[in-house]
Amino acid sequence: MAQILSAISISKQFDERPLFQELSLTVEEGARMGLIGPNGSGKSTLLAILAGQVTPDTGEVALRRNAHVAYVPQESHFNEGVTVREVLDAAVACRAGSHPKGEGRLREVAGRAGIVDFSAEAASLSGGWRKRLAIAAGILQDPDLLLLDEPTNHLDLAGIEWLEDLVSASRFAIVTVSHDRYFLEATSTEILELNRAYPDGLFRVKGNFSRFLEEREAYLAAQSRQQESLRNRVRAEVEWLRRGPKARATKSKARIDAAQAMIGQLADVDARSRIASAGIDFAASERKTRILIEVEHVACTLGERKLFSDLSFALTAGSKTGLVGPNGSGKTTLIRLLAGELEPTEGVIRRAQSLRIVYLAQMRALDEEITLRRALAPEGDTVIHLGRPIHVASWAARFLFSGSQLDQPVKNLSGGERARVLIARLMLQPADLLVLDEPTNDLDLTTLEILEDNLLEFSGALLLVTHDRSLLDRVTTSVVGLDGGGSIGLFANYAQWDEWAAASLETCVSGQERATSQPLRRDAGASPKKKLSYLEAREYATIETRMMESDARLASARAMVENPEIATNALELQKALEELQAAQEENDGVYLRWAELSEKAG
Repeated sequence: MAQILSAISISKQFDERPLFQELSLTVEEGARMGLIGPNGSGKSTLLAILAGQVTPDTGEVALRRNAHVAYVPQESHFNEGVTVREVLDAAVACRAGSHPKGEGRLREVAGRAGIVDFSAEAASLSGGWRKRLAIAAGILQDPDLLLLDEPTNHLDLAGIEWLEDLVSASRFAIVTVSHDRYFLEATSTEILELNRAYPDGLFRVKGNFSRFLEEREAYLAAQSRQQESLRNRVRAEVEWLRRGPKARATKSKARIDAAQAMIGQLADVDARSRIASAGIDFAASERKTRILIEVEHVACTLGERKLFSDLSFALTAGSKTGLVGPNGSGKTTLIRLLAGELEPTEGVIRRAQSLRIVYLAQMRALDEEITLRRALAPEGDTVIHLGRPIHVASWAARFLFSGSQLDQPVKNLSGGERARVLIARLMLQPADLLVLDEPTNDLDLTTLEILEDNLLEFSGALLLVTHDRSLLDRVTTSVVGLDGGGSIGLFANYAQWDEWAAASLETCVSGQERATSQPLRRDAGASPKKKLSYLEAREYATIETRMMESDARLASARAMVENPEIATNALELQKALEELQAAQEENDGVYLRWAELSEKAG
């Protein structure tokens, strides 16, 4: 495969902390690369360098002539007053002429992303819809290479599945920074780990995430054996040096030099192989009450919208419950009901006396102007954890912060480092019920595994809101699932909820609500949407099949045009181009019709 981009010996550091040094990598056509690494290793910075947004301290990035790179950063921000339509139009204009049927292409991509309201203000959208819009805009640039930084953050489970399908079917190369293990497994054909534990700073494995884990385990085992062998040799040389060399001076000097080099090599290997990990340990209150919260026939309506009804379940000491559903389905509202911040429309919620709830909100609210020292220890230089005083420097080290960072402002921290600060603060509060809303956002894989282990050992009750399917499968023992259309159910695991949600989605043509993310809504003053007629409902029920057939025809037409035997035959090439044009027009029309029907059905 031809190369699109090549990074040659690039280095970058902030203040006195080097992120990576003399790093080299290439990206080829059709690549599906997942980029992982510890928090603070420089993943986002590396992606920004590849995108041309940040300049490396040394080295260079070479891009193939006329190649175009689209970059979707971790946080999607849009200027005030800019509409969804204007964002998409600007993306199309980035490569004018790439798609002569620009309007059809725009509506196709927007339709696949679930975007139906082009007049909405982009900056006012929820985090999940801003992310969808940013990704759709990246695709509309018709890039040779798409760079995605934590694209699953803020997406609900339906959005992640949409993104998985998009990445798997795309013809352009993609490099994705992600901590979502199921997403990496489903979409990547190559995994790169950015980590100073490796001699070159980068470990690269062809294959999916499972293959990467196997290769890394084998590599680390081999490195451990090599390290032990080197340690034994150094031990022997040190013993020889202690006895004092007695051979000829030249020979002794050579061996002394070799021994010193070997000692330095061992120190380097030891330093690289020392893997630091955060010391996560949530404190349970150890109260004896078994039932902490009891929910009986609870319903909740906001305005004219019914979020859910007839909900009954209990949170008991030691229970680990997952809460899942599309964005806007009422997960946060349910949390507020359980905490007593809202009252249910119907039913009753009973709480144990003096119930202590510790809550990690999805929005990571931190005062950016205070120092890390004050963020970790607001009232002095000591914190109390599990009844013991701990100096703030030791507490910071437990979460992988150096002493030099203590007096730096919080605004200098990466997303993963901020997440660790919030977890550190929560750990100081003993909990009867621990509520974690998207705790995996911005955490690296090592910290995620430690978080999982701690949650498994946590003796209080856990309510976990997350789009990380691996975390749900490993930690939770039951799932409360919402469909976004007013229905709610109790399930043994995520897989059961997924099947239920898919079945609920299929009923939308009979007038029931869709079990997927709510489409972008029009302004309050807009005219009400019309319902699907009988004939439109029948058409809507079969349109996905038509879309698949149209996609297949378009792919076949493109393959004919690209066939070398046809490309050299003028008559056959003309027929193939006519078929491609007809297939493209049909495809545009089908997706446009799908968007129109979806808007009515929604």
